[in-house]
Amino acid sequence: MVTRRQALQRSAAVAGLLAAAGFPQYALAFNKAAFDAKSVADVVKALGAGAPVESKDVTITGPDIAENGAVVPLGVASSLPNLKQLLVLVEKNPSVLVALFNVSAEVEPNFSTRSKMGQSSDVYAVAITNDGKTFFAKKEVKVTLGGCGG
Repeated sequence: MVTRRQALQRSAAVAGLLAAAGFPQYALAFNKAAFDAKSVADVVKALGAGAPVESKDVTITGPDIAENGAVVPLGVASSLPNLKQLLVLVEKNPSVLVALFNVSAEVEPNFSTRSKMGQSSDVYAVAITNDGKTFFAKKEVKVTLGGCGG
């Protein structure tokens, strides 16, 4: 029987071999500049995409009135071809970028998540294609009880 200590020693040895082989120790799965951005335009710019254009091929779902801003269900979908990323943005949140989904041909571009919203705001679904074109859809969500410390 393998003890916990032996299992940890083996996993540390494997990690050491991977690091020696050139594998990174840490994988950063996000774009820090995009998550630190304070406006919708800054998020799109940080991701290297062009100016967004409104499109019927991008949809955003969410409640018209959120009774509790601590848990607001939001959904984003797109029928655009050659899709690279789908974003969920909340304009008046301290961090505008709520979610970033990387899309490939094998993935159906239809995602849902939950977000905190401190106040009523416009919520954006942004689709970025492989050639850098950017499309969006917008929906206003009214919050009756704030979730970001309100």
